[in-house]
Amino acid sequence: MIRKIDHIGIATADAEAALKVYRDALGLELTATERVESQKLVSYHLRIGESNLELLVPSEPGSVMAKFLESRGAGIHHIALAVEGIEAEIARLKAAGLQPLGDGPITGAGGKKVIFFHPKTTGGVLLELCEGGD
Repeated sequence: MIRKIDHIGIATADAEAALKVYRDALGLELTATERVESQKLVSYHLRIGESNLELLVPSEPGSVMAKFLESRGAGIHHIALAVEGIEAEIARLKAAGLQPLGDGPITGAGGKKVIFFHPKTTGGVLLELCEGGD
């Protein structure tokens, strides 16, 4: 069951410049900074209401996030939806024609179970489902 928008992921190569906008200018609270080894990035969580903005900074050249920035530049990377019962939601979305990127959920930022769905099957938006960590 989909509960809410958990976060919007924003790709950036320059964490300090992005923090000047989102933390300093907009006044959002930086609630966590986390190195996510499985995705070779550093994640900065900024609270906005019941959701978050997540700044995504590659920690290694050649990582998925570094390649995204090279090809598309900084900006919105994905929208994440908080779910209950991620395995059931994956099956439901697959049955509806959405294509997951991977065989099943992996551990993402905040220890959440996460899985992404291919933008070609979601109307051009990289969609993430996440469960846990609240």
